[in-house]
Amino acid sequence: MSKNKYLFPLILVTSLFFLWGFAYGLLDVLNKHFQEALNITKRRSTLLQGAYFGAYFLIALPAGIMMNKYGYKRGIITGLLCYAVGAFLFYPAAQMASFNFFLLALFILAAGLTCLETAANPYVTVLGDPVTSETRLNLSQCFNGLGAFLGPVIAADLFFGSSDKGNLDSVKMIYIIIGVVVLVVAGLFVRTRLPEIKESEQVSSASLDKKPLFSHSNFTGGVIAQFFYVAAQVGIAALFINYCTESGNGIDNSKASHLLSVSLLLFTIGRFVGTALMRKVAPNKLLTVYAVINIVLCALIMMNKGWMSIYSLMIVFFFESIMFPTIFALGVKDLGHHTKKGSSFIIMSIVGGALVPYVMGVLADNRSTAFAYIVPLVCFIIVAWYGWKGYKVKGGVQSSEEVKVAFRH
Repeated sequence: MSKNKYLFPLILVTSLFFLWGFAYGLLDVLNKHFQEALNITKRRSTLLQGAYFGAYFLIALPAGIMMNKYGYKRGIITGLLCYAVGAFLFYPAAQMASFNFFLLALFILAAGLTCLETAANPYVTVLGDPVTSETRLNLSQCFNGLGAFLGPVIAADLFFGSSDKGNLDSVKMIYIIIGVVVLVVAGLFVRTRLPEIKESEQVSSASLDKKPLFSHSNFTGGVIAQFFYVAAQVGIAALFINYCTESGNGIDNSKASHLLSVSLLLFTIGRFVGTALMRKVAPNKLLTVYAVINIVLCALIMMNKGWMSIYSLMIVFFFESIMFPTIFALGVKDLGHHTKKGSSFIIMSIVGGALVPYVMGVLADNRSTAFAYIVPLVCFIIVAWYGWKGYKVKGGVQSSEEVKVAFRH
């Protein structure tokens, strides 16, 4: 990093990545748990993803506007408070055994996560040398992967450990604990001084800073690519347990949840490996290669060939690992004073995770769960395009290497 004063703020902000990773790790297990506990269809259960990622679409822009006015710190504290409120609302939702109430609680929780992501992702990219922004964001996102790995591990025993499939007591307990922990973290942020970064000082070219936001082709391409990447990631995980239990290999819910946790561990490992590889390989090139590999893996998943297809499904997580932070960092590169607003739009594109899994749910109910994986296959084609050509800045720097040279000058 370029300045030592950024070290502790970077560590504290990185802790947020773990918190929202853990919330996401629980989501896909909740999906299957509610199918049984509340007697709902796969299609209806994907409304959990709709509420979760729909909040990103509705809240991201207001969150960006708020942070433009009040700064990153207040945005983070607001996000943590909403996160805690949403978590505490899971208790009355479980008491009433109301799926609609769970959707409301999850929406409020996700609204808090939206504030955190809208603040933390761009904040990490500007907390240090712009040349290493992609690497720094991938490193912070590693802890997001760690949280996502632990979520299903804990949920597998809590949600599926009871013989009573309609028991929601474990849901109450885990979200009360989450709410308390989040409030403690919010207290730490209140008491810690965070530097407010001026993004206009981070651009490589003064001319680029004067361009309207949507004239930055790397940004507009990033919004499109992020929409389809998140659509793929969320859809793949949402139906993971269903895919495994329907594969004919004798896999029950608990074992499928543990397989999901192993997959998320591969995701976390992939983040560390990808961060290391980016020291030698341009981020956009690595993004393209990983997307092409996942296209092939999705084709194998659709074939539904027993354990070969299940292993393919698990390996997809490894190659997903660097996509979100890499697309994000390439998308906000050179946005200057547009960075917070641009970040909001890229976070809004996460709405792909609210819309597309429902399409997969429809295909799973009407055709088969295996066939539904044609949707992420198409999504990864678009991600591959962004890494190949879509990331380029027209009229400015044209490649990752040129970006580094421009920043050095």
